[in-house]
Formats: sequence, structure tokens, C-alpha cells
Amino acid sequence: MKVIAVANQKGGVGKTTTSVNLSAALAAMEKRVLLVDLDPQGNATVSVGLQKGDLQATAFELLVEQQPLAEVAMQLENLEMDCVPADGDLTAAEVALLSVEDREQRLKQALQAGKFLYDFVIIDCPPSLNMLTLNALVAADSVLITMQCEYFALEGLSALMETINTVSQTVNPPLKIEGILRTLYDPRNALTNEVSEQLHQHFEGLVYRTVIPRNVRLAEAPSHGVPGIVYDRLSRGSTAYMALAGEFMRRQEQNKERS
Repeated sequence: MKVIAVANQKGGVGKTTTSVNLSAALAAMEKRVLLVDLDPQGNATVSVGLQKGDLQATAFELLVEQQPLAEVAMQLENLEMDCVPADGDLTAAEVALLSVEDREQRLKQALQAGKFLYDFVIIDCPPSLNMLTLNALVAADSVLITMQCEYFALEGLSALMETINTVSQTVNPPLKIEGILRTLYDPRNALTNEVSEQLHQHFEGLVYRTVIPRNVRLAEAPSHGVPGIVYDRLSRGSTAYMALAGEFMRRQEQNKERS
């Protein structure tokens, strides 16, 4: 089982869209996938067709009340994957976790139960570096960073890199960068190309070749309760996410060969 946190402390950079569509694409490739929604906004939960008002248990119960993973993970039969959902209750988890022991280890402990059930666990992190994100970084084997190629993006990226370094030096030594994904990509924009070039220089080998374009169909999909790759699988956004899943799997194979 490989655990991947999809992170960036900036909102609106395609974290949830990436978590949902990469999960669905891997499931379509017959991988056993668990999507974990750690964002109190619950956007990933809605994007896979779950209603926030109908949830019996969420990531709150998993982290704070330590309910078993099997009781919280919901089967999404139409997508052939599972999801640990989230809703506004998760905001309270922030406060509740502050007073418990091993608070940053809670998600890692909970996911142990899925070790033989899943090939990949994809965690959609909240857009801030808080206790929930820390739980994701401690539980994860690697971090997939989504970013828009714009002026302030590189600043945010260096702050996130510092956090990842701190976590890997203290509580989770094996943690590494899975890759950097350029989202909302517009090749006609000079700044996009400039930032893209800088990324390749600073993070050689980590930047995915696949880029995710701005795409109306991807943006419409959550309101229909399905991932973009299901809503309109021939749209530019969907084909980009299928290509990302292919590139992602090739990297997994290469890493296996190296180790």
C-alpha cells in the first residue's frame, strides 16, 4: 500500500480535482484505491457523489474517536473505489486532536488496517498547514504537490518544501516528494511558461510531464457528483488526468526497479 498526500497550502490550485480524478483514474486501471477527504469543506466527498448530510461517519470519527477504517470507509460502487468522507465536523477535529497523545500519528495508525486492502491511498489535504495536513504528511509515503504556474506559487512551494523537510527530519523520515503537477495550465501565458521553466530547473525529475489545462468540464463535474473523467471522459481535462495516471504508474514501476 502506498499513501500519497495531495498538498499545497494555497487554495484553488486543483488539489481536490487532482485527488478525485487521479483516484478514479487509478481505480479504472483496476488498482484498489482509497480516497481520504481531510478537508472540512468536504469537496472531494461531494465530487464522488456522497451527500454531506447523509454521512454516518467521517474522517472525524476515524481520527478523533478512532473508529475502525472499515466502519468509516464507504464503497463507491460506480467508481470501484472507497472513500473516507469529510464534512464540517472535521473543523472540530483540529481542536480535539490538540489534547490527545500521538495526535499527529492518528491517521497513520488508522490506515494500518488498510495495508492489504488497498494499492493506493490518496489523501486530499486542506489548504493550510494545520494538524490535519500534518496527520496526512506523517501517514504518507510521498507528497504530490499541485500548483498553478503563477507569481506567488513558488513562494508557497518553498514554504511547503520546508514543512515536508521538517516532517521528514522528525516524525516521518521516509517522506519524499512524489511529483509536482502543474494545474490550470495555460501555455499561451508568458508567466506560466517562465514559472514552468523555473520548476524544471529547481526540481529536476520531479515535475510531471503531464499538465492539467483549465477546463470547464472538470469544473462542472463536482456539481453532478462524479469525477471529471466520468462526467466527460473525452474532455481535455479528463484526458490529461488519464495521462497523469499513466505517468504516475510508470514512475511507480521505475521506483520499484531502482529499489
